[in-house]
Amino acid sequence: MVELDLTCNLEGFRRFLISSTCRSFIPESYLRDPEVFPEKQGDQGSIYVEAVDKVDLKKIRDITFINARDVLGIIYTSKSGNTKLKWRQLRGKIGRMSGDASANSLVNLSMARILSPEDVEAIMANQQGEEGVQMPPEEPQQGSPEETHGEPGSDAQQ
Repeated sequence: MVELDLTCNLEGFRRFLISSTCRSFIPESYLRDPEVFPEKQGDQGSIYVEAVDKVDLKKIRDITFINARDVLGIIYTSKSGNTKLKWRQLRGKIGRMSGDASANSLVNLSMARILSPEDVEAIMANQQGEEGVQMPPEEPQQGSPEETHGEPGSDAQQ
């Protein structure tokens, strides 16, 4: 679990929600529409969108797709309960995302272009260091490319 507190745009958070919950079955027209958001209620995760104007469009599986205008905030809890994130509007479509995220959610935040892959690696390295797992210091390595770009027997070489 990693605590996050950063500024991001609404579209990025919408992409994160879709990647985390319904990417495999969201209709293409909804995916392309920046006003369509997934909402979900229940014990197995939830998404609540607070908006000035919102209308239910269609329910698919456990997700209700809504059309929302002037989004003020979004509260997301993952199925596992390990990720709890809130997005609050600051100005226009820019907002503040805060809360706790699991490693899987960090990957989805990267896919949504809220975090860069380098940010995720740095966060995970810091997290491991905080948990008492010391990362070896990076030292220049010598040898063939095979020795420096993969562990023996790793998938990278197969």
